[in-house]
Amino acid sequence: MGIDRWPLRRLRVRGPSMAPTLRDGDTLLISFRRAPTPGAIVLVRWAARPDQLSVKRAVEPIGQLWHVVGDNEFASTDSRELGPAEVLGVATFRLRPRPRRLT
Repeated sequence: MGIDRWPLRRLRVRGPSMAPTLRDGDTLLISFRRAPTPGAIVLVRWAARPDQLSVKRAVEPIGQLWHVVGDNEFASTDSRELGPAEVLGVATFRLRPRPRRLT
C-alpha cells in the first residue's frame, strides 16, 4: 500500500525547516490528487533518501521532479543539497494549531 493510495491524508510536521510558515507539531491535510504549483507547500521524497518524507515549498519543475526549499534556509536540507525531489502531495490546509487554507 503506497502513501498516495488515499486522496487525502493528515500529516504532522516535524522539525524547523518550514518556520515561520509551519512549526514542529503542526498538522496538515495533504492532497495526493492536486498538482503542485510554484509556491505550494508540498510533501516530497528524494531518490537519495527514499525512506524519508519532507515538507517543503515548491519552487520550479525540473522535468518530472521539483526544486524545493524550506522556508527556514538555516534549518533546511532541501534541493540545494539533495537535488530535485519527487512531489507526492500538496498541502491544502493546516488543521492544527490554527486552521487555515494553505493553497
